[in-house]
Amino acid sequence: MARTLPLFVILLLLSACGENYLYEGEKEFDPAEWTYADSVSFEVEITDTTHLYDLILELEHATSYPRQNLYTKISTTFPDGSRLSKPVSLELADKAGVWYGDCNSDWCEAQIPIQTGAFFNEAGTYTFTFQQYTRINPLPGIRALEFSVLDAGPR
Repeated sequence: MARTLPLFVILLLLSACGENYLYEGEKEFDPAEWTYADSVSFEVEITDTTHLYDLILELEHATSYPRQNLYTKISTTFPDGSRLSKPVSLELADKAGVWYGDCNSDWCEAQIPIQTGAFFNEAGTYTFTFQQYTRINPLPGIRALEFSVLDAGPR
């Protein structure tokens, strides 16, 4: 018992230091292509307007993806029904063509901060919608999107 108590305390402290996920959602594309019709929405319930949040998109793409970026249109629908949309270029590789993120021979997982230190003025349900916004339809080599909201602490 004397040995397990310190181990338990260490595990408890380490788990308390991890990232505080408020929301995680994922959409997989089968086959691995993203069409214009496949807009992806995630509904997030915000209850604490005194905190800051980090909005993170993780994109799983093929190593054969032919570009260094991916154009998307990101829309936010607020609890009052108003909506804000913006085209965003998601950078997947540097100028030399080296992929960001973790890659194996076929697939890469790139974690892209959409917004850090975001705050929400109103409690309620926010809907984040991601649309494929390139000139290619369907866009091959995109296997999954994961959207996360992390509680970054008080403002």
